[in-house]
Amino acid sequence: MKYEDETYYDGNLTIVGGGPVGALHACLLSQRGYNVDLYEARKDVRKSDTASGRSINLALSYRGIQSLKKAGLDDKIIKLGTAMHSRMIHPLNKPCYEIPYGKKEQYLLSIDRLKLNQDLLSAAEERENVKIHFSSKLVSCDLNSSSALFKTETGDTVEQKSKVIFGCDGAYSAVRRQMQREVFDYAQSYIPHSYKELSIPATKKGEYALPPNHLHIWPRHKLMLIALPNQNRSFTCTLFMPVEEFERIQTGDDAVQFFNQMFPDALPLIGEDFLKKDFFHLPPLRIITVKCSPYHYKNTAALLGDAAHSITPFYGQGLNATQFFQSIQR
Repeated sequence: MKYEDETYYDGNLTIVGGGPVGALHACLLSQRGYNVDLYEARKDVRKSDTASGRSINLALSYRGIQSLKKAGLDDKIIKLGTAMHSRMIHPLNKPCYEIPYGKKEQYLLSIDRLKLNQDLLSAAEERENVKIHFSSKLVSCDLNSSSALFKTETGDTVEQKSKVIFGCDGAYSAVRRQMQREVFDYAQSYIPHSYKELSIPATKKGEYALPPNHLHIWPRHKLMLIALPNQNRSFTCTLFMPVEEFERIQTGDDAVQFFNQMFPDALPLIGEDFLKKDFFHLPPLRIITVKCSPYHYKNTAALLGDAAHSITPFYGQGLNATQFFQSIQR
């Protein structure tokens, strides 16, 4: 697909999915003069303080930041995050050590996924040639004519006709399901691990409990704890662990005993009482990987982000954000 083909793309473009990928894609397309209609099945996340349970911090890399730069949003987004110049490894019962990421400008940026999404949506909405439709779920689409049918919050249906439909609607993409009716290779699998979000609060003095400019990692063979800094001096932690290990932890005391055994230096930072409540606040979430080919249908539809290539969040791709944003640049 070639955006430069102005004759073919004379008309509206439709984006399905208003996450970080869809919102940034809308910004980039609008810069090229296209009229964009962005449809999101959820309500406006800017009116919410939670991300529906999915709130792993994103670690934006140098490549991901370059995609934001193309939309003129890099300076604004960088101010929302905290730079991480190295990994800080926390071995069990051994001293910590650092692993630098690379050159000085090649740091990772720890940023809250919800906040990033909210700001990208606002940036897209500010463009006069972008219209955002919330609470509008894709029902079906005709890939040959690039027409899509959406169901609104009131139960009404709306037909959107355009030149191209972009599926930016995540690992369970509705656009991809339509493409699977054609000649299309697709595979999905769940890894044996789940993840759970926890947090390390700021100290009583309002300071970081750990050095802030690192991605902290507690590697433990089949399981791992990571901690990414937030601007409010807290850390967002994510525990990756086999499903059966999560099932063994049934009570607050079980959680404390587990952390005392596997992450003894992290336990006092989280706090025993806080851990007992926080551990059971939300259930563990499964991790899915998606592969498909091709990523497009003729010149009328294309997949981006998780809809095209969902990967596990510990493959060094900035929890997929770099992979998402870099696919948009292409």
